[in-house]
Amino acid sequence: MAKCSICDKGAHFGIKVSHSHRRSNKIWKSNVKSVKAIVDGSPKRIYVCTSCLRAGKVERA
Repeated sequence: MAKCSICDKGAHFGIKVSHSHRRSNKIWKSNVKSVKAIVDGSPKRIYVCTSCLRAGKVERA
């Protein structure tokens, strides 16, 4: 599973509860993209979540 290399955001686990209150396991996947970014002065492919991209924490190549 991809994890953001900036803020370490990954998948979240919990319990989904239906209208009739039946419970089952659920995974919420974060919106992580593979982007080409400048890392240590050279372009590199890294996984970054969209909230870090929108906040400008990553300089794209």
